[in-house]
Amino acid sequence: MPRRQPAILFIFITLFLDVFGFGLVIPIIPKLVQQLQHGNEAQAAGVVAWLLSLFALMQFIFSPVLGSLSDHFGRRPVILTSLFGSGIDYLLLAWAPTLPWLFLGRIISGITASNFSAAGAYIADVTPPEKRAAGFGMIGAAFGLGFIVGPAAGGLLAHYGLRVPFLVSAGVTLLNWVYGALVLPESLSKENRRPFTWASAHPIDALATLRTWPVVAGLAGALFLVNIAHNIYPSLWVLYTSARYGWSTTEVSLSLALVGLVTAIVQAGLAGKILGLIGERAGMFAGLLVMVLAMCGYGLSPTGWMIYVIIVLGAVNGISNPAAQAIISQAVPANQQGAIQGALNSIASIASIIAPHIWSGFFSWSIAPGKRFIPGLSFLVAGGVTLGAVGLVWRTFRLEKIAAAPVATIENPPPS
Repeated sequence: MPRRQPAILFIFITLFLDVFGFGLVIPIIPKLVQQLQHGNEAQAAGVVAWLLSLFALMQFIFSPVLGSLSDHFGRRPVILTSLFGSGIDYLLLAWAPTLPWLFLGRIISGITASNFSAAGAYIADVTPPEKRAAGFGMIGAAFGLGFIVGPAAGGLLAHYGLRVPFLVSAGVTLLNWVYGALVLPESLSKENRRPFTWASAHPIDALATLRTWPVVAGLAGALFLVNIAHNIYPSLWVLYTSARYGWSTTEVSLSLALVGLVTAIVQAGLAGKILGLIGERAGMFAGLLVMVLAMCGYGLSPTGWMIYVIIVLGAVNGISNPAAQAIISQAVPANQQGAIQGALNSIASIASIIAPHIWSGFFSWSIAPGKRFIPGLSFLVAGGVTLGAVGLVWRTFRLEKIAAAPVATIENPPPS
């Protein structure tokens, strides 16, 4: 126990730096692309879209690989190796003289950011089942804080040069790698390890293994729909708030900072307490229903100030993901935790690849000249997708309950 607390802190810092690095490049990459190709904003936009898709594709491919490797070699070597790779990648991005080098950097970033699967498995290893929801809430807290600090730091550091943010990230990441090498103990016992196979590491086969546990397969499907809906934020938030409410860059930045802040508060402090009171299954339903209401609120709000209210109230939806992660981790053996976390991250990556095209298509149609101006349509559709996830969760729990019910026989008749 004395060593476990520093280890959990290290996992939190690592996840935070993963999201921090992703957020940091949001305001930097477009300008760096424009500088390298000597083009304009329109030309840079297409290149940036390919860079983002490539990052998500690498996560889809390598999340199950790193998860399965952590089931065989342990969590510590996979996490530390990925962290070292992230530091080297930031140095590469700081140096990249041409666009192909930038694409290479995004490939490496997508691979090393796949350590979310090993980090999630580490949390499952070191927390008892009844406290895993709070442990997985830490992932959301790291995301929230990283989403606040990353874009802000990138914008500020860029004043000193477009390469400076990458150099700072490299230094911080490599310092964390040294810290982890000193404090991070292995969490997976040798008796719980399993041989590494390429079948378990293949992203398609990894997804297929989810069917081994019906409750895991059902919840994974629900999480896929949730990720599709949730990707509306990075895809449309800036365009939507600008088109409907006339928000400036400052107002958009404030709203994103508020999103990160309330997400961190819910995930780090409230998720464990709420789920401890109402249970993980009820918590998952409650969180998803709040998400449905928040999406509809964003789509129907006539004035911009209401958005801030919905951001705060809608943050409660953050309890649904740690609840789902806790339920899934309890249904899976200890030697499969890494593979399952990798498969779940692959599902999220698929959503990140296809969702931007879905939501941008709806948005473009809803504000096209000559049509009725209904910019909130995309958020209403996202609410419908989330409601579909609620239905899938209900069906999954219902089938699980039926499967667990005793079969009536002549010797064991049902109660009258």
